[in-house]
Amino acid sequence: MLLIALLIPLGLAILVYAYVLAREAIGRRAWPTPEALALGAVVNFFDTFGIGSFAQTTAWFKFRKLVPDRLIPPTMIAGLTPPAMVESIIFLILLGVRVDPVLLFGGAMATFVGGIVGAPLVVRARAWIVQMTVAIGLAMAGIANLLAILGSLPAGGTASGLPMGLTIVAIVASFGFGLLANFGVGNYAPTLAMLSLMGMDPHYCFPIMASGASLMGAGSSVRFVKVPEIDLRIVVGLALGGIPAVLVAALIVKEMDVDVLRWVITVVVFYTAVVMARAAVKGHREHRLEATTAQAAAL
Repeated sequence: MLLIALLIPLGLAILVYAYVLAREAIGRRAWPTPEALALGAVVNFFDTFGIGSFAQTTAWFKFRKLVPDRLIPPTMIAGLTPPAMVESIIFLILLGVRVDPVLLFGGAMATFVGGIVGAPLVVRARAWIVQMTVAIGLAMAGIANLLAILGSLPAGGTASGLPMGLTIVAIVASFGFGLLANFGVGNYAPTLAMLSLMGMDPHYCFPIMASGASLMGAGSSVRFVKVPEIDLRIVVGLALGGIPAVLVAALIVKEMDVDVLRWVITVVVFYTAVVMARAAVKGHREHRLEATTAQAAAL
């Protein structure tokens, strides 16, 4: 019942957003560029494995100077949300029926609510502190994963649900991951690390994290595509390129051997930790530069 309660709003969100995006794109005659199609295919393929897509997309946007810095977040969210929606539907249908419904529904909705609550906090918190904290936490989780794979810690990884105490912890943590999403910290790697270490089969983590990410992006995307400065050629390209890539990658994830998947998750966690640490160091430098500039101006 809870699975249906999650599928219905996701299905409606897909229909509404597809209509809004198509109407805006046709009205502006925004045909997708080949570069955006290719970028959408690549980043969303690996996103389906839990690697995430924001960091890679941001890096490419900056390298190619495709999007002004201030428009990178809304452009990414608007373009990458449709593939995430399709991804969540696929994982819910293929794997969702095997996951504890309370954990599935609670984790997804907590991520969604965390995203809403966290939006106004972005202007008051220093993103680099959040990013470095997450980087340290992910590095510790990656080490624990690695020790479990090598046999130094119990690996677990066969459960489709959690005891009530851990379920509550996971739902509360999912709310936190939703908060962090506003700072550019994807919820995939933290969710994968946490649930795997709690003893869940890694396959069953995907419906939870994909559903939360989709619900988070749905409301924002409808607003973003109406912003005149947003280049809809890139948005449409990311979406159309990403959807078929997600379909292919989701089937690979479903059939992947659990031991192989544990290694993939460990690599993803360490990779995300490095990306977050680099972003934090860069953000700290920029913050110090701004503070120095402000002091000099005051003198």
